[in-house]
Parts: sequence; structure tokens; C-alpha cells
Amino acid sequence: MESKLYVGNLSYNVTEEQLRALFSQAGEIKEIALIMDRDTKRPKGFGFVEMTTQVEAQKAIEMFNEHEMDGRRLAVNFARPKEDRSGARGSQRNRY
Repeated sequence: MESKLYVGNLSYNVTEEQLRALFSQAGEIKEIALIMDRDTKRPKGFGFVEMTTQVEAQKAIEMFNEHEMDGRRLAVNFARPKEDRSGARGSQRNRY
């Protein structure tokens, strides 16, 4: 069962510590990852919070989806599995 959450529409000012303080209200946090732009090193406005159980993850969705934080309404839902992008580019390149 999945316990990793996608957290979107984050203010660029939100820190990992602020997310930890917020999501710890729903249960124990396993890991937090704020996604940064590779070139500018600035936040991209989304991240992932992994709770220790699916029950805690569901509780976090109920508590924080549409929750206002730093003037923005959060989008919180279960994270989709990461797509394998490595093969797609290579196979297209080989077709030409």
C-alpha cells in the first residue's frame, strides 16, 4: 500500500521544516522531498511527503488537500509511481 503523497501548489517560500510541522499533525513522517529546479536551484512549487502508513497518508490528504499555506491552496493526493523515461528517448532516437 502506498503512503507517499504528492504536495502541489506550494509557495516557493515554503521550507521542508514547515511541511514537516504541518504533516506531522496527521502522523509520523518517513521522508520529505521538496523538488528543486536543476539549473536555478530554486523550488519548483511541489514536493513529496511520505508518511509511515497508508492510514496516516489518507488522513493527511483529508486534512491538508485544499489547506491554505502561505497564501496558496495545497493540492495533496497519493503520488503516482515515477515513470521510466530512460527507455523512451533512446528508442525514439534509434528509429531514425
